[in-house]
Amino acid sequence: MLELRPNCECCDRDLPFDSPDARICTFECTFCADCADGTLKGVCPNCGGGFVPRPIRPARLMAKYPASTKRVLKPEGCGAA
Repeated sequence: MLELRPNCECCDRDLPFDSPDARICTFECTFCADCADGTLKGVCPNCGGGFVPRPIRPARLMAKYPASTKRVLKPEGCGAA
């Protein structure tokens, strides 16, 4: 099950569980669409993989399967990719 991480690892933008702007790689590194498509040019700085839109978990399942609250942030930001 996806963690549904709450923020962009580069700019720390909030990405709620239902955000259409969340992008993930195969290791579930999470970025906003602006950072993934713009700054990172579609390549994950952690693993070198590509990004896809993160699936949206139905709201009715959030109580049983909540999203992660652990924020992950690259201290050096997107520019260090």
